Amino acid sequence: MILTNPIRHTTRPPRQEAPAHLFAIGQAVRLKSGFARPTLPADTYRITGTLPARGVSPQYRIRNDDERHERVTTQDNLEPVDRLQSGNGATLIERTFRHG
Repeated sequence: MILTNPIRHTTRPPRQEAPAHLFAIGQAVRLKSGFARPTLPADTYRITGTLPARGVSPQYRIRNDDERHERVTTQDNLEPVDRLQSGNGATLIERTFRHG
């Protein structure tokens, strides 16, 4: 008697959804402080682009107005900046002294 193996169909693992970007282009963010780098108030960046995830964390292109280059970082390294701190629409004197 000859035994035959039943045909085995390999099933693909379920497709994982790409993680969602939490920050929008143009939004003010800052890099989270860490062991080697404290966060300074002047270290605010703007999101200039979204990139595919690296591992489980989406990536962003960010830029500081005082720098001539962009940086790439992951979402887990960023935190939002509230409007008063980012100075949206405020003049330098308003940002410095909190009044006009």
